[in-house]
Amino acid sequence: MPFDINGIRIPTITRENVAVRCRGCGDVIQGTPFRINVMDITSVEIPPSWSGRTTINPGPFQFHADPACARRWMRDRGNLFCRKSAVRELMRPILVPGETPRWGLCDGFHHDDHELVPA
Repeated sequence: MPFDINGIRIPTITRENVAVRCRGCGDVIQGTPFRINVMDITSVEIPPSWSGRTTINPGPFQFHADPACARRWMRDRGNLFCRKSAVRELMRPILVPGETPRWGLCDGFHHDDHELVPA
């Protein structure tokens, strides 16, 4: 669809307002997206180098308001989800030890042990 500026048709510019897509389902997010940040595992004493990359926290991640979209994203990445938590703006990573270490995500609002299940 061409774009008009002050009555002048400019065919090389198009209206594009579908840049925000849900990381869970891939559909366009209408309105304000629900954002999730995964907190850093530990705070670092020195700033990371520009060439380095974090392993768990490249967010914020954007989703529809439906928690199923965020849980789908967690499941696709192989993360577990704490049953005692909810999908919130800040999620805390939990290292799950084993032969193949995995991560669980929890909102951290409960004070007892985590109950990690597939997201």
